[in-house]
Amino acid sequence: MVSTPWALPRLVVAAPASGHGKTTVATGLLAALRRRGLTVSPHKVGPDYIDPGYHALAAGREGRNLDPFLVGAERIAPLLRHGASVPTPADIAVVEGVMGLHDGAVGRRDYASTAHVARLIDAPVLLVLDTTAQGRSAAALTLGMAAFDPAVRIGGVILNRVGSPRHESLLRDALAEVGVPVLGAVTRAVEVAAPARHLGLVPVAERAPESLAIVTALAELVEATVDLDAVLDLARTAPPLTGPAWDPVAAVGGPADAERPLVALAGGPAFTFSYAETAELLTAAGADVVTVDPLRDAALPSGTRAVVIGGGFPEAYAEALAGNATLRAELADFDGPIVAECAGLLYLGRSLDGVPMCGRLDLTARMTGRLTLGYREALATTDSPVARAGEQVRGHEFHRTTTDPRHGEASAWRWDDAEHGFVSGRVHASYLHTHWAGHPDAARRLVEACR
Repeated sequence: MVSTPWALPRLVVAAPASGHGKTTVATGLLAALRRRGLTVSPHKVGPDYIDPGYHALAAGREGRNLDPFLVGAERIAPLLRHGASVPTPADIAVVEGVMGLHDGAVGRRDYASTAHVARLIDAPVLLVLDTTAQGRSAAALTLGMAAFDPAVRIGGVILNRVGSPRHESLLRDALAEVGVPVLGAVTRAVEVAAPARHLGLVPVAERAPESLAIVTALAELVEATVDLDAVLDLARTAPPLTGPAWDPVAAVGGPADAERPLVALAGGPAFTFSYAETAELLTAAGADVVTVDPLRDAALPSGTRAVVIGGGFPEAYAEALAGNATLRAELADFDGPIVAECAGLLYLGRSLDGVPMCGRLDLTARMTGRLTLGYREALATTDSPVARAGEQVRGHEFHRTTTDPRHGEASAWRWDDAEHGFVSGRVHASYLHTHWAGHPDAARRLVEACR
């Protein structure tokens, strides 16, 4: 496929480790640049669903993930170009990193790390440093981060949690010694905090008014403390993107049939975990996609032929989900294919912490004190609406719940020498989160299963 080179300004916001303030800076940059009248494309390295929600609120368009483990390294630059092209071409793309700059998938060196993605999209890095209790060592840390992989270009630093004007002056002098420009400095006194849960922020959909206020405050923070002109100049040093954009129609091979079945995609505060490409792939495969909120909608849209229920934090809404008895009953009897991930799995069970759920699957679920987290390489063990038995898929887990039983008589997946998930009739449910851009046949298979 021939593609015209696109001089898309772009940069990656990274840090030496989690907790340095990447999300604060990235979200504030997105909002501040938008307030300047620029069209900004927001992206997030890794599988996280929550940060992209804040990015979307700040940028006014979908926040999208760039995860080589889930979709393959060869799709990262095409997905960036796609995301920055729709619904309109962006003036700049801002990519928030994950964990520390060089932290990759366990056992795979820097694969799927922020550094890996920065190389794949050929973008300069803006390094955010928590300077608490640190002086000249900040320069040594920055120099080491840059020297560790010379293919990753650190083009500037944002100093975070600066203690005083004297502290800032010391830090700026030290970084000047190693030739890395300081593009901003945020003091401890003006930090903006968003509410956190588990390993990340509380999803935007759960706190819409508060989230908007936080994003506004972050925009004002960045405008007051960061040299936006210097940030734009840095982003413009990225070379043109030369490859084609990812195309959902090409990925699924076009519509499966002339008929367009209606697919309901769960949304609302209880089910916020969904990648933008899921709906795009379903549409490209020939479906009409509509969002349903299990907290508020008493019934599926008329004519619904399939249901997709993604992840979220159902434990925070168990009572409200239980209160929508009419939708629970409809899902219990729904005769079309249902695909459920994590929170969707719990919702389809008989109960969650003793609170009644849909009862479509014969399982009970409960919260635990243990966080299950990580990438998974899974093998489909049973034919289902989204996978053929024997198909290999990459995904990730993120949950603090467990189910009894742990898997069905017909399981959905196998990894680490164990069975996982449930396939029951036309239902496929498990804890595994997948990114369908990495296995687009799932969308086509689901649309075909509607018939």
